[in-house]
Amino acid sequence: MKHPFHLKAVWNGGRNSEGHIDAGGLKTVISIPQEMGGPGTGTNPDEMLLGAAATCYLITLAAMLERADITPLELTLESEATVDVTNNIFTYERIIHKPRIVLRDEATEAEFAKAERLAHLAEQSCMISRAVAGNVSIETQPSVVKAEV
Repeated sequence: MKHPFHLKAVWNGGRNSEGHIDAGGLKTVISIPQEMGGPGTGTNPDEMLLGAAATCYLITLAAMLERADITPLELTLESEATVDVTNNIFTYERIIHKPRIVLRDEATEAEFAKAERLAHLAEQSCMISRAVAGNVSIETQPSVVKAEV
């Protein structure tokens, strides 16, 4: 079964203009980021690729934990991307995912080990990670901790 996704975009002007995208649940202004000499309004492809990779990873991890009967009290994620600009060539180099999985105080050592293992496996199972494999380095640095009482 195939699932099509659609996006409509409008861009009026040159490099330092802004545009708009509409992809169903994602409707926003787009432009080149200020750090790269643009106006910095709305979002940009760099943030959207990081957002796609991070949300895919997080949803995949949540599903894998659920299938393993591990219910975290809290599941959060911080992700970071690195884009290299050398000789006006832009290269999306690396994404680091830093999930934080908080388990109940009674969780067993086996559950902690499994949660950490799944945090690494989720990156390999995420379709966005697989789509950029070989082009962008993706690293996972999980933290699996007990709930604070």
